[in-house]
Amino acid sequence: MPRAKDAFDELYPCEFYTPEELLDADQMYTIAEIGRLLQGLEPDAELDEGTEAVLVDWAVPWVMVNAGNLIIAEPPTDDDPGYYGLKT
Repeated sequence: MPRAKDAFDELYPCEFYTPEELLDADQMYTIAEIGRLLQGLEPDAELDEGTEAVLVDWAVPWVMVNAGNLIIAEPPTDDDPGYYGLKT
């Protein structure tokens, strides 16, 4: 249900990192790792499944919006995730 803006104590700008600000140019990352980075966490931070699912939900659209600045690598095996990195 929508809520009035004045129902909140504070409102913040909706700003996201650019790929260049978020990713190391020499590294490739999984969607889950990108999700962690978007929240200011280390890529290998331990998270419970529910939290990781929420972060992945944030990361997927970020990757799609920034696809023009990213490259992708095939997963090492069929059971592994894909990897994304900066296009250089």
